[in-house]
Amino acid sequence: MIEVDQLTKEYNGKKVVDQISFHVDQGEIFAFLGPNGAGKSTTVQMLTTLIAVSSGSATINEYDIQRNQKDVRLQIGVALQETGIDNDLTGEELLVLQGKLFGFSHEKAVGRAVELLELVGLSADGKRRAGTYSGGMKRRLDLALTLVHQPTVLFLDEPTTGLDPASRQQIWTEVRRLNEEYGTTIFLTTQYLEEADQLADRIAIINDGKLIAEGTAAELKARNGTERIEVMLEGEQSAEAFRQAFNGRIEKGLVIVPSSGTETLKQVVRYLDEQQVTARSLVVKQPSLDDVFIQLTGQAYKKES
Repeated sequence: MIEVDQLTKEYNGKKVVDQISFHVDQGEIFAFLGPNGAGKSTTVQMLTTLIAVSSGSATINEYDIQRNQKDVRLQIGVALQETGIDNDLTGEELLVLQGKLFGFSHEKAVGRAVELLELVGLSADGKRRAGTYSGGMKRRLDLALTLVHQPTVLFLDEPTTGLDPASRQQIWTEVRRLNEEYGTTIFLTTQYLEEADQLADRIAIINDGKLIAEGTAAELKARNGTERIEVMLEGEQSAEAFRQAFNGRIEKGLVIVPSSGTETLKQVVRYLDEQQVTARSLVVKQPSLDDVFIQLTGQAYKKES
């Protein structure tokens, strides 16, 4: 559905996106991650025809983003970080207006508005001014606005930024429904690694304009993450002795040691028993996307400004 080949964007001699290539399959949820200034938003802007390409190419449903921009725009829905919703209009009025901008008759636009309000759980609030909506409701309305023309590909640029956990879960539910029930291909950028882990079929990571990793969450964790054992012991001396015995490190009172599976855990338990050391807690932790991200980019994940 999306084919990207050596895509590059250059500003004042600096490549902010540097010859990246990847593809997104039809019906897939694809997460695109990267630290501040890595090139995520620039990539999205090129793919959605908002800015020009310096070199390379890309197609959306076989339409070239440079030569067939009008066709590309009919294929895609785009929800950027800022909703841009007119607070003086009702949710229904905004959806009807969007339909008319796409050439719908009044009757078709109204019918589509009713369908979409139901889809995103806003049927009871369609007659209310958008200015009275909560942040989560505005995000769901913005999602509905991107779907008026039934796009085959949906670009979501940090769709849950600033939302409380309950509202984030609602957006996740809607995204899954769009993907599973309607087969919509979704290109997602997010500041929440948990979101990518929960939603994405595949993940790509960009850093300094270059694509540095791609695969499923499980594949990325297997290739770049390390299982670890976290132990909290009674007393600083016990913790230091344990750290030295297992070549670990101490973070926030926890002694963290790399694990190679069941055998390492057996060794830890045996040590604690033989040394008669009391463990307040002992947890085996699988690698997370946060671990993968830090290992690949050298920094914790941050929201892009």
